[in-house]
Amino acid sequence: MSPPAIAAIALAVGYLFGTIPFGVILTRMAGTQDLRSIGSGSIGATNVLRTGRKSLAAATLLGDMLKGTAAVLIAGLLWGPSAAMAAAFGAFIGHLFPIWLNFRGGKGVATYIGALLGLFWPAALAFCAIWLIVAATTRYSSLSGLTASALTPLLLWWLGHPQLAALFAVLTLLLWLKHHENIRRLVAGTEGKIGAKA
Repeated sequence: MSPPAIAAIALAVGYLFGTIPFGVILTRMAGTQDLRSIGSGSIGATNVLRTGRKSLAAATLLGDMLKGTAAVLIAGLLWGPSAAMAAAFGAFIGHLFPIWLNFRGGKGVATYIGALLGLFWPAALAFCAIWLIVAATTRYSSLSGLTASALTPLLLWWLGHPQLAALFAVLTLLLWLKHHENIRRLVAGTEGKIGAKA
């Protein structure tokens, strides 16, 4: 197969992994109200936490992370590093715009971390450390993700991974665009804090 064909297949595989809506599946199985009708309406772990079910939020976070990691590792194993990067992009897009939910998905932080974990795990650890520091200081999940994602491409570049830096610069831009309402609320001082119920 030609490199463009491999990249297209890896992108499609990654997208399908990314579309798995763990937040919706787990909350539905637990009998809670429709996740998309509470809080931000997002399908991610932060919104699951607003149901008051910490275990479901943790499981959603893990699932949304690992689907990004799995897509990267499988594509990398089958087709190599370039395919792994294509799968990372696909998984992230799949989480943001899942075909099964009318293209209304989550905001991407967990899947971003999971893809980063599969591609270059030290940067994923750095992301999590930054996230935890900002979250502990401000109790804003959105600000934590925005800050960590903004620093990730710079870190990757500094560590000598320009291709990964370019990929995650694009993912960071998309992540920030998906957080536009959070940014507006942060500026207005009305953003909900971690642990606040809907």
